[in-house]
Amino acid sequence: MTSSSGSSSRPWPRGPRRLVDVDTLEQFDELVASGADSMSCWRLQDLDLTGRGPELRRLHARGALFLGCELTPADEASLRAGGALLFPDVPDVPFDPYRATLYSPAELYEGLDEGYENTADARIFAWSAQRTSGEPGVAAALAATLHDHAIDDALSDHVEGRRLAGVMGGHAQLRDSAEYADAVRLGRALANAGLVVCTGGGPGAMEGASLGARCAGMTDPDLEGVLQRIGRVPDFRASVTDWARAALDVAADLPEGDGGIGIPTWFYGQEPPHVFATGVAKYFRNAIREDTLLQVCNAGIVFLPGAAGTVQEIFQDACENYYAEPGGRAPMVLVGRTHWTEAFPAWPLVRQIASERGFADSVHLVDSWDDVTAVLSG
Repeated sequence: MTSSSGSSSRPWPRGPRRLVDVDTLEQFDELVASGADSMSCWRLQDLDLTGRGPELRRLHARGALFLGCELTPADEASLRAGGALLFPDVPDVPFDPYRATLYSPAELYEGLDEGYENTADARIFAWSAQRTSGEPGVAAALAATLHDHAIDDALSDHVEGRRLAGVMGGHAQLRDSAEYADAVRLGRALANAGLVVCTGGGPGAMEGASLGARCAGMTDPDLEGVLQRIGRVPDFRASVTDWARAALDVAADLPEGDGGIGIPTWFYGQEPPHVFATGVAKYFRNAIREDTLLQVCNAGIVFLPGAAGTVQEIFQDACENYYAEPGGRAPMVLVGRTHWTEAFPAWPLVRQIASERGFADSVHLVDSWDDVTAVLSG
């Protein structure tokens, strides 16, 4: 029987009419227990559903999207017949294209006991370098794209409702340098001010800021002890294995805390990710990663002394603020008056851009890291 409009008079199955991400079995079970009889608008991601056959066959499947889920052949056939869209696993890739969470440092450095080249991070970089050195296959390109989309989703969930302060700076700062120590102290100050530290996820100033966030609440003498320990292996370029092991040893003795978020890329795979971030959103596409890094830092971005990469980030952020609506602009703080006015004179142009567009009060040039928190938390 149909209505005069030609649509079925059968009531629409009970269930959500908005997109619902289902990335744990607990979520799936809760939705089923709530009385839903439709999976329309559900996006089920990276789940082992081989033990949920009766529930899957009872629920209406039309409009559901299954990304990399494990299913029995019978359930897979039933879902396809019922109108669900299924994306299977992509073969022969060293990562999960449908992952539902950010990486942890432990996950990326799994296998370090046998040398960095045997870690998950190194294997994925090797795959990525091989993929981009020649004509990329469709399956490989699709896997990388699906992965970066999944990381986008996971990062959005991770940062929702939080105030993130970005810290940008040179990757070449050595752990035993005064500049690295300043990045550590800055990260500690931002965390103590209630902000989540967000960096590019690599070595140098990026590592220092996240290490500082892990040291929130620590006294100055205790922090000096941490700096002495981490400084014993100052540079990743001599041995990534030794560099990472030293950091993991330090991290194991730190109090539980939030090291913030690292957003690195396998495009710069020669720069290993640091281990102090709580969550790591690692991308294949650097352009997506750069844009994402700037977008999530809603409390503002601090630019420590750096070179080409940091200069690029300064002007990319200035461009974002230039075209943003007045309420959508985030503060920019350049640290190091001499560096940003003489060595790399970005400040005069940033100030001119900001003055022209009416957001000069959102850009700041300060002498030292300890001037930053008054700007971002004010």
